[in-house]
Amino acid sequence: MKAVVLLNAAAGALMVDGASTKELVERALDSEGVEARVLSVEHDALQAAVKEAATSDADVVVLGGGDGTLNTGAAALLETSKPMGILPLGTLNHFAKDLGIPLDLDAAAKVIVDGHSVAIDVGEVNGHIFLNNSSIGLYPSAVDERDELRHREGAGKFAAMFQAAVDVMRLFPLLDVIVTSDGSATALRVPFVFVGNNRYEMSLFSLGKRSSLQEGELGLYFTQATGRLGILRLALRALVGRMQQDRDFHYMTLKAVEIRTRKRLLRVSMDGEVVHMTSPIRYSIRPGALRVFTPRIEDTPVKA
Repeated sequence: MKAVVLLNAAAGALMVDGASTKELVERALDSEGVEARVLSVEHDALQAAVKEAATSDADVVVLGGGDGTLNTGAAALLETSKPMGILPLGTLNHFAKDLGIPLDLDAAAKVIVDGHSVAIDVGEVNGHIFLNNSSIGLYPSAVDERDELRHREGAGKFAAMFQAAVDVMRLFPLLDVIVTSDGSATALRVPFVFVGNNRYEMSLFSLGKRSSLQEGELGLYFTQATGRLGILRLALRALVGRMQQDRDFHYMTLKAVEIRTRKRLLRVSMDGEVVHMTSPIRYSIRPGALRVFTPRIEDTPVKA
């Protein structure tokens, strides 16, 4: 097997026994007999690097990084015939976890070598794709504030996010939205709207997991709590694992949805990255648009 492996240069180094992330990846793939060309790429150059790799004689383009890296790489691979291999080197690795891909580097390399690929769905919003989810309202506002704090004060990622969440909750902006799907329009006043690539399960023992990425549908969620205290209670239930979908959220599954707001320009998050978009915000699902290497179904409890 030939592979081009593109690593996010901005991602934190693993550094095991003095070896860099690049060296560890080379060792993991070489031990499995993969002829790999491993490159460390800056985020701004990643999409161009993926497109170039897709035209090479490689059998697979492998992305190493977190959800943002995988999002960027997937966007460049959608119109090609090359499958995507995943080395989960980020902080949270939601996409890899939902596909059942091991977080251990050597085990993730074995998944790629095994060569079992599936076609999964991809979400799209105003021409941008997302692998996990997208939202408007509280979360993208907090991410923008977090990035400003990190730039201005040099704060760490988690400390900055905590402070940003506090700041946003203090202001607590509500959105007046009109949600339209299948010709039916509903007016809402909500702190956020969350759209998933397929349905997320939010229950007593499972928060934010997806059992499938192949159902060809979006999951749309908004909270039934609209006040600060209600959102605080929701956050506390999430922290202790006691958030329940039927009690805490309104949700529906659909193929496409349009969201209009009075505000012309909105912050929209996609897999943790924030982009400013003009209303209306149009979401759709692209069934089976991306081919990825995953564990075989008998090796994982996740349907993918």
